Amino acid sequence: MTEAAAYFDLDRTLISGASVLTLGVAAWRQGFATNAEIARWARDAIVFKLFGDKGDGDAAESTRQDMLTRIAGASVESLKALEAEVTPNLIARVRPESRDLIEMHHSHGRDTWIVSASPQPLVEPLAAALGMTGAIGTRGEIIDGHYTGRLDGPFVYGPGKAEAIEKLAQDRGYDLQLCYAYSDSVSDLPMLELVGHPVAVNPDGELTAVARQRGWPIVIFARKTKQALAVAGMSTAVVASGLIGYAIGRRRAR
Repeated sequence: MTEAAAYFDLDRTLISGASVLTLGVAAWRQGFATNAEIARWARDAIVFKLFGDKGDGDAAESTRQDMLTRIAGASVESLKALEAEVTPNLIARVRPESRDLIEMHHSHGRDTWIVSASPQPLVEPLAAALGMTGAIGTRGEIIDGHYTGRLDGPFVYGPGKAEAIEKLAQDRGYDLQLCYAYSDSVSDLPMLELVGHPVAVNPDGELTAVARQRGWPIVIFARKTKQALAVAGMSTAVVASGLIGYAIGRRRAR
């Protein structure tokens, strides 16, 4: 069995920006989200892209509850079209540097995993498309082929990520001191502290300070500087409105 693995956070690490907006727009098009919800998710995604996750978990918890509530009663089959729409968009946003790291770890005989608060049906096909070993995401409870609106297991955020990784290591026989973890956010400290090789990727200010204090590597993946500056000069409300208008136009054009 493989002795070690590399764990990748999804948002702002493996991919640029936040996956929740991609998922939210697709969910909105198919009637699983309201205008108000997609506006809030757009605002939160832009703030997250610019400033990172400050670790309080409020926005992540709110989005999680929104999505669980919206899919309550939906069949597993009815959400497959949602997954099919979202996965290609996420693949297109995977950072080239992330792909290189995945290949590097594979060449050294390590397994590779996405570990994310995003839903399991979102991260699993992405991991498969990238040739990774697998993915650990937040699971919704399913009874008789329908989502109940409750969680099935931990919310894979903060301490929940560390809990999921510890269980995976036990099941797979990984030596956590030989494992790697990549994240941009201070909210992922429990995951980063769990492994022998933590790496801060495009870290927020809080994680930068921790990484420097502890001597962890800090790597900066390429950013679309002009786009980030343009967004920074606009209010999040204006950007959210623009994204909703874009989504409406796309839906009407279909």
